[in-house]
Amino acid sequence: MTAPRVDPVATDDTVPAHADVVVIGGGIIGTSAALTLAERGVAVTLCEKGRIAGEQSSRNWGWCRKMGRDPRELPLIIESLRLWEGINARVAGETGFRTCGIMYLASSEAELTELAAWLDHAREYQLDTRLIDGAEVARLLPGAAKAWAGALYTPSDGRAEPQKAVPAIVAAARRRGAVVVEGCAARGIETAAGRVAAVVTEKGRIVCQSVILAGGAWSRLFCGNLGIDLPQLKVLGSVMRTEPLDGGPEISASGDLFGYRKRMDGGYTVATLGVRTVDLVPDSFRLLPQYLPSIRLHWRKLRVRAGRPFIEEWRPRRWALDAPSPFEQVRVLDPAADPHVLERARASMAAAFPAFRDIRVADSWGGMIDVMPDAIPVISAVERLPGFFIATGFSGHGFGIGPAAGRLAADLATGAAPLVEPAPFRLSRFTDGSRPRPHPLAS
Repeated sequence: MTAPRVDPVATDDTVPAHADVVVIGGGIIGTSAALTLAERGVAVTLCEKGRIAGEQSSRNWGWCRKMGRDPRELPLIIESLRLWEGINARVAGETGFRTCGIMYLASSEAELTELAAWLDHAREYQLDTRLIDGAEVARLLPGAAKAWAGALYTPSDGRAEPQKAVPAIVAAARRRGAVVVEGCAARGIETAAGRVAAVVTEKGRIVCQSVILAGGAWSRLFCGNLGIDLPQLKVLGSVMRTEPLDGGPEISASGDLFGYRKRMDGGYTVATLGVRTVDLVPDSFRLLPQYLPSIRLHWRKLRVRAGRPFIEEWRPRRWALDAPSPFEQVRVLDPAADPHVLERARASMAAAFPAFRDIRVADSWGGMIDVMPDAIPVISAVERLPGFFIATGFSGHGFGIGPAAGRLAADLATGAAPLVEPAPFRLSRFTDGSRPRPHPLAS
């Protein structure tokens, strides 16, 4: 397998005996929560079973977008973009964030009409999203060979470098006093008087008052050992990186079967919104009823496969805390990219931009995206276990929303005033009769 190269970052070797809050998971959400807590003077320890940003937080596109979001996510992503805009100064490092603008390109008037329907949400929040015609697309994307019908365009959206952002956040958190330990699987939680009392890790026990689980694709398994049903599945994202290209587009965009952003190294990250690769696993059948609305909405985009993942995930869902856990058996999820998806994205990109026809693909990788039935995350207390909080299921939207999602999780874990209204992200929406559904206009 090939994983993207994440910037090196210093971490700690041992866990402390005590912390106010333990964060489980070293991706964009967990590290953003740890930084927020450390800035507030809270004693926080972050445990990562593998490597910091080793999974989807370093493998995503790097888009930081408000456009096209589910309206339930808009308040949180608006706050997140504000945090992104000041993040390099905040962490005294380079995350790669730049305001570049993002476009959703339309090949036909029918597609343009579909995109335009989202403008009602943009107006509600006074976003700068607007509909542009084909002539303006051609002006803003020089070198495009295809005559587009138009696009949905948000100039204030941005991009950042997934392989740089999380390490920069970790370095800042440690300077503020956070303890960050790699290669340290959290096996589970001990309770006393019906609430969180400690986290048991492979490197020792940490007495604590609160726990934030930001475990990405591993969160459902961790919750299962606590008897908590988190209805989360995984889909495979496939991404490739090109060699540097002079004169390519600065604005990030998606259309047809491609999506791209310019990188700091002058190359491009290229992927697709058009196809989602789904490996059948036992949870696919356990959770099928809850995912049927999403399947009906997106079935044309699903590429379903059956193979080894089904056997690999046919594992015990309970384990003792005094023995190695499943999180120590697989330190980093490192799936192969789906070559079918990447070839379609490459060909579509080359057809739209002739400059990409002969460009060399320098690297490619896969990443497991944690998804929820309604395609918005869980950022929530767990009512049956006081002191336990979950921040997961970001459904491919986690990198851009990460700084604010981490802050909201920190707010909830410490009883601070929440950054935004947290009710849309409550775990109980799946059991309280709300019957949450994905928004038909969101992407």
